[in-house]
This record gives sequence, structure tokens and C-alpha cells, in this order.
Amino acid sequence: MSLLELRGVQAYYGRIEALKGIDLKVSEGEIVTLIGSNGAGKSTTLKAICGQVKVRGEVLFDGNLMTSQPPHRTALRGIAHVPEGRRIFPRLTVKENLEMGAFAVRERKLVRERMERAFNYFPRLKERCGQPGGTLSGGEQQMLAIARALMMKPRILLLDEPSMGLAPLLVEQIFRIVQELNREGMTILLVEQNAYQALQIAHRGYVIQSGEIIMEDAAGKLLASEQVKEAYLA
Repeated sequence: MSLLELRGVQAYYGRIEALKGIDLKVSEGEIVTLIGSNGAGKSTTLKAICGQVKVRGEVLFDGNLMTSQPPHRTALRGIAHVPEGRRIFPRLTVKENLEMGAFAVRERKLVRERMERAFNYFPRLKERCGQPGGTLSGGEQQMLAIARALMMKPRILLLDEPSMGLAPLLVEQIFRIVQELNREGMTILLVEQNAYQALQIAHRGYVIQSGEIIMEDAAGKLLASEQVKEAYLA
């Protein structure tokens, strides 16, 4: 059984249909990537999973129907969303941002343990623990956004354009950490415009175009596809 499954999901912004009945599955322990051009529906797919847009169809998580559940409920069920543009709290310190990620964890000891684990992934954040989030570099803010999501110890991590606006070396670092998280058991759904980087680390991939899934296959096969090469890897 899939950990996450979308069945015939349609999503709307007012009367505009952004997703046109997509089907998508993510099994436990996988990295699955969703690639496509700007405006194809990638970010909307993640928002549909998290209850941030009006949807029709079925969103199932661990076999339970989650369609249109509010975002705080999807977070409590184990779905962590790292949105496009990071959206950290710029006036709060790194430590305070991480504590916000653990909003539902009542045991302070557990919060401290998870924070130390986050610092193991991102040592630079420990160095800047008392620094306001808004003063961090773009790469550091992306690290903070991912670390904040990990504070809830999610079962699946939804990553929206983690490489956006970052220098190539930082992109490599972020993708290495994504792989490390996956090796340690984290299931990941990765939305990424950098199709080559995403397919290099994913197990499977979907290609979305104008709100519809037009291809799905093992990541290696999508990398070798002439259609994918021409549209997204040129």
C-alpha cells in the first residue's frame, strides 16, 4: 500500500482548474519527484495534499482519506511541507523558528533532542542559533526551512523547489542532505524545476504539464527519455 496516494485530484483557484484529475503514488522509503515547467501545477499538487487549496478527488495518507483536511491536521498526521520560497519567520531566531516547527510537541526534552538532530544535518544553523532568520543567506534559510519541517518528525517530507535561487555548490549540498534523509528512512516527494538534479536522486518521477500527469516512470528511464530531455533537460 502506498504511503501517499492521489486519485483523480482536481484543484481550483476560484473557477480556474489548476489540477485536472491527477493520480500519483509515493511508497514508504521512496524519493519521488514531480517535474514540469513553471505554472504546470507542481506547487499546487503539494498544496492539494496539505489542504491549502480547494480540491475534488481523493488524497489518501497511510490509507486514510485526507482530502481537504486543514494544514495543521495534515501536519499532525505526519506530512511536513517545505514551501517554495522557504517562508521562515524572518524576525525570529533560528532556534525560535525550529521551536515553531515543533508546535505540537509538548515535551521540552524531545524538542531539544530533535533540534540537536537538525543541527547534525545542518551544523551551520547551530552556529547561527541566536541569529534572526531574515539575516541568513538564501542557502541557510533553505536549510532552516527543511530543519523546521523535521522538528515534527514527519513520515513524509514535501519539498517545493529547494534549489531555487541557490548557487550550484549549495544546491549540491541540499540534495546530498535530501539523500541522507532518505537513506535514514524519510519518504520524500520532491517538486523541482531542476529536473536533472531531481531525477538523479529520485527513485521514480512524474511529469506534469498544464495540470495533468503526462508521464510517469523510474527516474533513470525519465532521464533517458528523449521527450523529457528535449523539454526539461536541454
